[in-house]
Amino acid sequence: MKEYAYRIVNVFAREGRLTGNPLCVFEDGTGLDDEAQQALARQFNLSETTFVFPSDKAIARVRIYTPAYEMPFAGHPTLGTAHVVRDLKAPGDSLTLEMKAGIIPVSARGDRWTLQANAPTSRPAGESAAELAQILGIGASDIASPVLWVSVGREQLIVPVKSAEAVRRAQPRSEAFARLKSEHGAGQALVFADSGSGVEARFFFPSGPAVLEDPATGSACANLGGWFIATRPGEDIERTVSQGEQVGRPSTLYLSVKSGVVRVGGQVIELGRGRISL
Repeated sequence: MKEYAYRIVNVFAREGRLTGNPLCVFEDGTGLDDEAQQALARQFNLSETTFVFPSDKAIARVRIYTPAYEMPFAGHPTLGTAHVVRDLKAPGDSLTLEMKAGIIPVSARGDRWTLQANAPTSRPAGESAAELAQILGIGASDIASPVLWVSVGREQLIVPVKSAEAVRRAQPRSEAFARLKSEHGAGQALVFADSGSGVEARFFFPSGPAVLEDPATGSACANLGGWFIATRPGEDIERTVSQGEQVGRPSTLYLSVKSGVVRVGGQVIELGRGRISL
């Protein structure tokens, strides 16, 4: 048997150590095949688990798994893994990670990490306000426009609504939600209300027959930046994004759009370390 070291970190943490979105990072995945990585992600049963490998294109190559499938890119795994890689490889506060979605630059000030997302693509949503209202469990009059599919690596539906109260009221219906289809297959949705300085957001995704809610979603925050680029071309944007209150994991994400470049940041806290024998 061989031992594999891992760390548990919280990403996009707010006040307190038990906030933000938890992540498991395996320090060296060498020797673990695809099946073993997927099985370990199911074993830890967090929203994502990452595996670090050597890279000839970046400081490290990273693979990201949910308990059900591999992802080409996700925000909180990128930032949390960067925090661990900095400690392992001592590259300083600026580094690059090789993902299936491409090379992602990441930087830090202390333990606050920021990633630079790939250039976003977007397209109009085909669903009507009435259809979206049925899917998300809100009123058709709550939905603002435009609703867009946006991708910086993983396409998600970005749904603006008219008030934070409407965000809090959303209750997606699983059978209706299953009709959402992105270019990657199953649809995922960010519902948000923008106050002009802050954003209240919730992120929903399917898991089998259920619809789950993520406490903090860096990829969706980056896609929100792509939504701002598509709807407010040429405008620089700074937003503090609040997420996770409805699932008891309050989280803070920092979104910046400057000169068409999207950056997403947040605090990373290491909680513990361990080893597993396989």
